[in-house]
Amino acid sequence: MTEFLVRHFIKDYKDVEKISVRTAYGVLASIVGIFCNVFLFIVKFIVGLVLHSVSVTADAFNNLSDAGSSIISFVGVKMAEKPADRDHPFGHGRIEYIAALIVSFLVLEVGFTFLKDSFSKIWTPETLNFQAVSVVILILSVAVKLWLGMFNRKLGQKIDSKVMMAVFTDSMGDVITTGATILSIVFFGVTGINIDGFVGVGVALVVMWAGVGIAKDTLEPLIGEAIDPEVYDQIKKFVESYDGIAGTHDLIVHNYGPGRSMASIHAEVPNDVDIGQSHEIIDRIEREASKQLGIFLVIHMDPVEMKDERVLRIREKVEKILKEMDPSCSIHDFRVVHGEAQSNLIFDMVIPIEYDEKTREELPVRLAERIKEADPRYECVITVDYDYVAKPEEGPEK
Repeated sequence: MTEFLVRHFIKDYKDVEKISVRTAYGVLASIVGIFCNVFLFIVKFIVGLVLHSVSVTADAFNNLSDAGSSIISFVGVKMAEKPADRDHPFGHGRIEYIAALIVSFLVLEVGFTFLKDSFSKIWTPETLNFQAVSVVILILSVAVKLWLGMFNRKLGQKIDSKVMMAVFTDSMGDVITTGATILSIVFFGVTGINIDGFVGVGVALVVMWAGVGIAKDTLEPLIGEAIDPEVYDQIKKFVESYDGIAGTHDLIVHNYGPGRSMASIHAEVPNDVDIGQSHEIIDRIEREASKQLGIFLVIHMDPVEMKDERVLRIREKVEKILKEMDPSCSIHDFRVVHGEAQSNLIFDMVIPIEYDEKTREELPVRLAERIKEADPRYECVITVDYDYVAKPEEGPEK
């Protein structure tokens, strides 16, 4: 069914890097979501009235809020498609995240409302009417919501959409809550004991938890999140694949909405190569990164020593000392300025950003001391850098 909908309603559905195609995926997901959730609301609301069940009614209004969420997502996706202008030179892609954040607040509001109603139901319970047909209808609604969740996950994975993955999570929460509602009705039918209010509390809490999860997922790219290791490796390998590039460091990626990223990276080039030649390579990489990776890439060129054996030996010695101190740290932009009485070692030291301030201040000092112990002629000029990649790091030696 998913492939059928995609192929018949999305033109150029394979070209997911295009903003227009991404928007079409978002619109399709929103329309399908509106239809499914309105249908489920009508069915569950009728069942809730027949059964006098607050948990079923809560579930129904949760679906109605999901339909409203799909409408907001539709508007957000369409607004995010707007091209860049004078006031917004990087486009309007982040509107999609803002729309998802609004959705999360709607979900939370529904959860809070029915949490209150469920507690009221616990204190003053109403008699439930058990009907097998109602249970069957709710089971069918679970099937619909499960399909809708999988539908959003498949589309979300295709276009790398946090919003669609959040909808998938929300749908799975709905599957759990409706399943709990079915359990309370069946339990009453078998035992005659009304646990509807207690199940309603559980339903409300799961709905609220889903709202918090959606808010977290959409706030992260708005605030600014660490680089995905796969994206880091992709860009790093792409740049380093060109002849004339000795290495890379200081990669930073800025997200301006799904499919809209800007990145900057330092590329190391041999210092004995003509600067014009290296600059030509850098320009070519930037152009081809835009075409092949869909990323606006800005490259800073760092000349590095590749042949001076004396400098290379000193660097190797410094790297060995640093590895003994803390293997999570590294160095780059290494230069040596020789003098009559001393040699200045000038380099950047990369320290994991999660280290506390005291550790970040102590590590460069300790490294400089260890280097001076190894050779009193060496004076270090160290600039501290941070690693912005989202990957676990080993802690420093204490």
